[in-house]
Amino acid sequence: MFSKILIANRGEIACRVIRSAKRMGIATVAVYSEADADALHVEMADEAVAIGPAPSSESYLVIDNIMQAIGDTGADAVHPGYGFLSENAAFAEALDAAGVAFIGPGPRAIAAMGDKIESKRLAEEAGVATVPGRPGVIADADEAVTVSKEIGYPVMLKASAGGGGKGMRIARDDDGVRESFRLASSEARSSFGDDRIFIEKFVENPRHIEIQILADSHGNTIYLGERECSIQRRHQKVIEEAPSPFIDPETRAAMGAQAVALAQAVDYKSAGTVEFIVDGDRNFYFLEMNTRLQVEHPVTELVTGVDLVEQMIRVAAGETLSITQDDVGLEGWAMETRIYAEDPFRNFLPSTGRLVRYRAPAENDRVRVDTGVTEGGEISIFYDPMIAKLITSGATRDDAIAQMRDALDAYYIRGVSHNIPFLAAVLAHPRFASGNISTAFIDDEYADGFSTDDLVHGDPRLIVAVAAAIDARHQHRRGRVNGHAPALEKRVAIAGERDITEYALEISGDDGAYAVGVDGQQFVVRGAWRPGDPLFRGAVNDVPVCIQVERHGTRFRLSHAGGQMDILIVSERVAALNRLMPIKEPPDMSRFLLSPMPGLLIRLSVAEGDAVKAGEELAIVEAMKMENVLRAEQDGTVKELLAGEGDSLMVDQPILEFI
Repeated sequence: MFSKILIANRGEIACRVIRSAKRMGIATVAVYSEADADALHVEMADEAVAIGPAPSSESYLVIDNIMQAIGDTGADAVHPGYGFLSENAAFAEALDAAGVAFIGPGPRAIAAMGDKIESKRLAEEAGVATVPGRPGVIADADEAVTVSKEIGYPVMLKASAGGGGKGMRIARDDDGVRESFRLASSEARSSFGDDRIFIEKFVENPRHIEIQILADSHGNTIYLGERECSIQRRHQKVIEEAPSPFIDPETRAAMGAQAVALAQAVDYKSAGTVEFIVDGDRNFYFLEMNTRLQVEHPVTELVTGVDLVEQMIRVAAGETLSITQDDVGLEGWAMETRIYAEDPFRNFLPSTGRLVRYRAPAENDRVRVDTGVTEGGEISIFYDPMIAKLITSGATRDDAIAQMRDALDAYYIRGVSHNIPFLAAVLAHPRFASGNISTAFIDDEYADGFSTDDLVHGDPRLIVAVAAAIDARHQHRRGRVNGHAPALEKRVAIAGERDITEYALEISGDDGAYAVGVDGQQFVVRGAWRPGDPLFRGAVNDVPVCIQVERHGTRFRLSHAGGQMDILIVSERVAALNRLMPIKEPPDMSRFLLSPMPGLLIRLSVAEGDAVKAGEELAIVEAMKMENVLRAEQDGTVKELLAGEGDSLMVDQPILEFI
């Protein structure tokens, strides 16, 4: 067995690998860029080595820097995690030449499966069902249009070296193909240093289902069931689960057999994933093989009891798999949500900044949190905006969902925007609960984007009752200090600052238990909340609740099930005066093109004095390695450019002004 493993990665996956290595008694080495000097994975490892500036192209992607760190620390094995160099055959070859073990498959398998064009050819030879398409690299946009017409719209343009949703675009007509070719090529070049594009048929409303395989160097290959990864946004997985609510035992066995056949065809060893798209009749087609650990691997671990990282390490050390296919069983259900620093109410644009407050839900045998951040850490523009992966399990799918909803309520993040409201809405959606999902779920259900109207609201009076109880706790505390009993009986709750709703309150009780009447509806609120606690954990009418609490001036901001209410508790006299207060109108910014996210302005497509039409490209802002095209919402004329190409932009920073 290895004595020291270097983890050639960062963030939550580096922390995840370190945990398994430590359980196995193996020393660990972290590497870090200048931006990650204070990161959690650096703190967790036994040793840490700086490898360069913040951009990954100057640090985590530089093989020479990693090799230097290996030599300096004497590590005898490297785990690449996912992303970065995890599927880089040249890196695996460099390690082999240096006599250092690569905790992953061999260079041949990485090269063959990392090239989507080559992997599709090999899959066909191995008897694996594949999606119709044109093999080979597309030379330019004109050829892309010709090939797309031959295949038939809609089509999917894909980067041959792609992954993680980058370099992938759907096109439904000739113009869409030309633009998609340009954008997919640019993203692929930026993310992978390889701008080759190929095209295949886009299967409408498919499910994205993948098979986890595990193989050793002694000829043993098994599959560990499937994962349902159909809830995706911009081809990026958002919620994953195991098993799939759609796959029956016969289909599982058939998909597993094809995944194993493909792995054996390339002499695969280590953990890997074969991804399929599946239509409504359970016909399945090979999509790609990921020759690395997947982001969503924890759901497989929870339903099989297999530590995949440990197995990868043991296989790389030359051990034989300790389990056979007959030993693999699926017990219960597991669900994973990806917590991202992004704003779901602004078209999911990435959010960067410092985690001013960060408190993850408590972990137990049904709740797991894989993260690489701590309170005070920073979400940087240089890397993926993932904050954490939240994983829950239960005896049934409904149990796993219920656990997830409760855990999301307890996830307290401040300082950056995050997607928890969106995740909560999806989990509460009747279609998701029924299991009737596809990769088009988000496009279908949130066609006009995500807004507060999409949140699944419960009875707002319950939230108001908790706010009233919290205010009463404040009043009792103040009363003990100044020696006056608080007057609680008749109060008014004012919810909202623009669209105001008032609730008549009647409150009685003392610390820990309050009877609250909200417009005549009775609630008994119990809990040990104290001023300053970010979470109210208690019960309302004997039903457990977890509600996030903040003080905003004189108001309480309560967050629950993805929704948020700002509530002011006042006397009836103050409520009457409040009705007379004027409402301040926000400034008119309609004449400006604002940056919807922090990022880099890589292109200005117009000049001062240009007349533009609605839908015309105005600028491209790059954030988290994704290029975001900003278009004119209406016809107009450019008055002044307020930013230049190469500028780093803040969210809502003006880029240009219209006349």
